[in-house]
Amino acid sequence: MPSSPARTARRLLAAGVALILAAGLAGAAPATAAPDRHSDGSQPLPGYTISNPPLDPLVVDGRPTSVRQGVHRHAGYIVEVPARWNGDLVLWAHGYRGQEKVLSPEPPGFGLRQRLIEQGYAWASSSYYSNGFDIRSGVLSTKDLATHFGRLVERPHRTYLAGVSMGGYIIARSLEQYPGFYDGALPMCGVLGDQTLLDFFLDYNLVAQALAGVRAYPTPADYLTNAVPRIQQTLGLAGLTPTGPDTTNDLGKQLRAITVNRSGGPRPGADASFAIWKDFLFAISTTSGGDSPAQRPGQLATNLFTRYAPNSPVDVNATVQRVAPENLRQRLSPTLTEVPRIAGRPTAPVVSLHDLGDLFVPFSMEQAYARDVAKHGRSRLVVQRAIRAAQHCEFTPAEAGAAWDDLVSWVRHGKRPLGDDVTDAAVVAAPDYGCRFSDRAAYAAGVGTRRLYPAC
Repeated sequence: MPSSPARTARRLLAAGVALILAAGLAGAAPATAAPDRHSDGSQPLPGYTISNPPLDPLVVDGRPTSVRQGVHRHAGYIVEVPARWNGDLVLWAHGYRGQEKVLSPEPPGFGLRQRLIEQGYAWASSSYYSNGFDIRSGVLSTKDLATHFGRLVERPHRTYLAGVSMGGYIIARSLEQYPGFYDGALPMCGVLGDQTLLDFFLDYNLVAQALAGVRAYPTPADYLTNAVPRIQQTLGLAGLTPTGPDTTNDLGKQLRAITVNRSGGPRPGADASFAIWKDFLFAISTTSGGDSPAQRPGQLATNLFTRYAPNSPVDVNATVQRVAPENLRQRLSPTLTEVPRIAGRPTAPVVSLHDLGDLFVPFSMEQAYARDVAKHGRSRLVVQRAIRAAQHCEFTPAEAGAAWDDLVSWVRHGKRPLGDDVTDAAVVAAPDYGCRFSDRAAYAAGVGTRRLYPAC
């Protein structure tokens, strides 16, 4: 007789198939309009305020840029246009802001604001009409701002997307939501594996609990002060640091190996990155919010179909708690929901950057996207690059700038740039993986976590 998890998995699959058939859709559906509780959209939605302090213009070749700021469809925005505008627009998609009620747009990071202006590009950035893990608000607000730019300035010749973290999620979905509207995209440290990021967070906590014999899901109010210290003590994690001795016992080593495999597989710097992120991965599971997936995205996570490796010394696959998604309908819906699916159908050239050791948005996000894109025969549109660093979005201006320049050359001249193979396990595990596009000057200077990796 099938085990209880197997029966639950079969029921989930059957329900999912029925839902998809009922929807009658295999890809993105037309976007729904943003909430419009104020007729002209000139104010934030109830409960929100907008912080958009004046941005000083840049001066290029003795001439200042034109900076415009305001509110459009409940979102704050910044627009900056150089004196010698080349006619192209770059839309910047910011990352996750938590559940706070202050909305704020931001200039492009990693030296890109200066680079764009010097190259003649205009840029625009939206605060989105809401915070939280609300991808839909980012997709809609960014598109609205692109249209608004055409009225404020004039319609651009080409429109690019660039952004970080959750902004990468917004970028990938935007390319599918509005096919043909955007001409190129630069997602960095992006959530390109959509809801599988939530599965990764769930995996870490449930596997750690199974190994330690501490069942604590759903996480109780005292999870971080009671259950987690007991788990860490049992697995030998409490004293683990990136540069210190390995304090893990056999159980802790199994958790580390499973986490490495679930986050992208064996690769340079994997053990050090585990030591950096081990505590954070417990803490993120306790994020509280309301009932919507944007406020409580963990309700979409599942591990019903997950097989963990290595499966010894503890038979984790037999003992781990299995969790079905609370909100199955939104998990499987192809429409533009708050936390939507990414099908893997980009409609413009994409150059992405990702840190090898990032476990907030792990490298496996790139692998998931590469597999989905290949499944739809669109690998020719995606170039991915690995950076040897362990923090989230730890890029230098040289790395981001080179990726931007290569994307522009690709869009304008058809020259597809070089990238890294992210799906070949042997390639990813090679000691020099990530060297090709990592900033060697940053390593020489000891910037950030660069020295946790051997010199290239």
